[in-house]
Amino acid sequence: MNRTVWCLMLGGALMTGCGGQADQNKAASEQAAEKNHVHSEHEGEEHDGHDHEAEGHDHEAELAAEAAHADEIVFPKAQAERAGLKVERVEPGVFCEVIRTSGQVLAAQGDEVSLSAPVSGIVSFAGPRLTEGAQVVHGARLFYISSRKIATGDINARTKAAYDKARADYERAKELLADRIVSQREYDQTKLAYEQALAEYEAIASIRSERGTVVAAPIPGFLTSLSVKEGDYVEMGAPLATVSKNRRLMLRAEVSQKYYDRLKSVRSANFKAPYEERVWSLKDMNGRLVSVGKASPSGSYLIPVTFEFDNRGGVVPGSFVEVWLTGAPQSGVISVPLSAVTEQQGVYYVYVRLDEEGYQRREVKLGPGDGERVRILSGLAPGEEVVTEGAVHVRMASASASIPGHTHNH
Repeated sequence: MNRTVWCLMLGGALMTGCGGQADQNKAASEQAAEKNHVHSEHEGEEHDGHDHEAEGHDHEAELAAEAAHADEIVFPKAQAERAGLKVERVEPGVFCEVIRTSGQVLAAQGDEVSLSAPVSGIVSFAGPRLTEGAQVVHGARLFYISSRKIATGDINARTKAAYDKARADYERAKELLADRIVSQREYDQTKLAYEQALAEYEAIASIRSERGTVVAAPIPGFLTSLSVKEGDYVEMGAPLATVSKNRRLMLRAEVSQKYYDRLKSVRSANFKAPYEERVWSLKDMNGRLVSVGKASPSGSYLIPVTFEFDNRGGVVPGSFVEVWLTGAPQSGVISVPLSAVTEQQGVYYVYVRLDEEGYQRREVKLGPGDGERVRILSGLAPGEEVVTEGAVHVRMASASASIPGHTHNH
């Protein structure tokens, strides 16, 4: 009985082992067939000329190209023409050393005359359009000064009365001198008093009118200042107005003492008034350096530097201006027009043209400027093309459009 049970158990184990081995052999056969099939397909693809490795390499190159142009701004050529876009090729050139400061435009010496009251009295204007900036011609009447309603009396009447008396005394002294009734000394004193009264009378008579003593323009030009109002009382010699020919002007720049050593190289200047965007260059206005102060005025830490130039129109005498003093020239300097530079949160940028319709925003570090151009310390290389006019349009295009991928052809 025990032998029979043992034989049955041994037979079952042998059958189980043979079935497992058969299953393993079958699985191995199926894996080998699958590998052979894949290998055959791969060989067929290679035979057809398809290279997966090469294909992967080209795809990586395309991704690298897209990454290189990820920050490119596409601005169509037609749109650039409508916006008036202009570019300039970056080339190293000459750029002058610059000192930036402030100053004032003044009338040149000899081109400006101050008018003073020839007599004491009440001022009245000769015309309703007598204001600062008004144009005047030589000899035009500007003011009348009357003393008729003043307690001292009309100066014209007083002067004529004094003259008539002095002339009568002089005529009588001449007759008495002939008869030796008066001495030579008394006669000389009478003659002197007559001559003084005559001079005063003639001076007043030449500018006398029904409205009072006339004050006229001594030169043609413009009224640059008015010191009185209608109805003011003035003493003899008081300032009334200033007339300027406005032909030549002066630029007086005030420079800090720390730049004193650099002032010896200053030759010209540019300036900009607060009422306009234009930058004026003295080189274009027949300007010349008049003087450089050797010391600061009492109580000031500024040194005056004075230029003289032709007034080409548009410059208002008396206005305060921003000044760029230009000195020794430096060669090999990269600079761009100020219109090419944009600013965002304290960082400065320019827009570089990559091709006909592609642009790139480039951060740059700025050096000193002369009011027209600014020196570029870093961020640009010679030969690159920079947008000089219309940069704001390129900036707007970059802000309003997001480019998902590189779709521009090069």
